[in-house]
Amino acid sequence: MAQRVIKEIIDQQKIGPGYFKLVIKVPEIVAQAKIGQFVHIKWVAEDSGADPLLRRPISLNRINPAEGTMTLVYRVVGRGTKVLSKLTAGDKLDIMGPLGTGFSISEDTNRVLVIGGGVGIAPLYPLVNELVKQNKEVILLLGAESAEEVIDLSSFEEFDLELKVATMDGSLGREGFVTDYLAELEQEIDYIYTCGPMPMMKVIRDWAIDSNVAGQASLEERMGCGTGACLSCVCQVKIDGKDGWTYKKACTAGPVFPLREVIFDE
Repeated sequence: MAQRVIKEIIDQQKIGPGYFKLVIKVPEIVAQAKIGQFVHIKWVAEDSGADPLLRRPISLNRINPAEGTMTLVYRVVGRGTKVLSKLTAGDKLDIMGPLGTGFSISEDTNRVLVIGGGVGIAPLYPLVNELVKQNKEVILLLGAESAEEVIDLSSFEEFDLELKVATMDGSLGREGFVTDYLAELEQEIDYIYTCGPMPMMKVIRDWAIDSNVAGQASLEERMGCGTGACLSCVCQVKIDGKDGWTYKKACTAGPVFPLREVIFDE
């Protein structure tokens, strides 16, 4: 069950151009959190007042039940995240969570493909960590604009997995789109997990359909309330087993959806 608490930030560091990593101790939420879920946060600072008014949804990058801490990674894209980036240890956050439907891992899958792009790499770290713990054979593809924006690269390199990177400027790995690696996969894939820009995930969705591979996609949607009341995060998904589509709320039915059901074309 989601809770609302106010807690002090333990640490916040800039980890790349416009990217920040924030650590906060919140055992009440961490004890219930699952990989792929998110929290909805608002800063409690005298100089910010009630502006911006709405909370910001941020996926869980680290979940540490032993210490009761969680780590959030985000990119500054507007006024709200800019305010958030100015906070330091000791400043307080108003936190709601854990929220949403996270990733699930099937015992029937062995060879797993994980593809992340940009800030969408952040929620994939706890997923990859769990896949490795379960002795899955993991192929990890990471894409970003530049080497500085490949989140958690050093941590991913510690895992026993196949790792390939693509950057648009060619500063690390292959120059170009991370999805270019799909055409070069030599082994059959049992399952796919992905999070990142919509155009990237559309390519992955189409490849998954052509290859008859199931998977899950974590969507990055704007959210007003985080509880399904405001309808600001609705997305189009196919109706299971039927023609046509329907709207579902990313904050409650997602943010993780079956990959082949998500409609990225509209």
